[in-house]
Amino acid sequence: QVQLVESGGGLVQAGDSLRLSCAASGRIFAYAMAWFCQAPGKEREFVAAISWSGGRIDYADSVKGRFTISRDNAKNMVYLQMNSLKPDDTAAYYCAVDENLGGAPRTVATAYDYWGRGTQVTVSS
Repeated sequence: QVQLVESGGGLVQAGDSLRLSCAASGRIFAYAMAWFCQAPGKEREFVAAISWSGGRIDYADSVKGRFTISRDNAKNMVYLQMNSLKPDDTAAYYCAVDENLGGAPRTVATAYDYWGRGTQVTVSS
């Protein structure tokens, strides 16, 4: 079983940057990973996903050109670099693992098997 712990969230101003980290307790090198976000009163939304090798990446349209997902399989880590942050980016951000061995990154939350507890990102205007 994989356990995930997110970190790096905080309160920033519009235009600032943050780097979120996700530390996995188990070996994740064979699995796709993703970041989702959830604002109060809203559904959990896809942000970015990366294949096991890092060779395939997908982003939500709202973050393309601003966010970058990456991974370090040797360290069991996944990252989300968030640049040019906007107030609309305010949400709790969750890291997730898809145990579909070697599969392509998927954009639906129901595809993911393990989740962290989230880290809060708040962007003030």
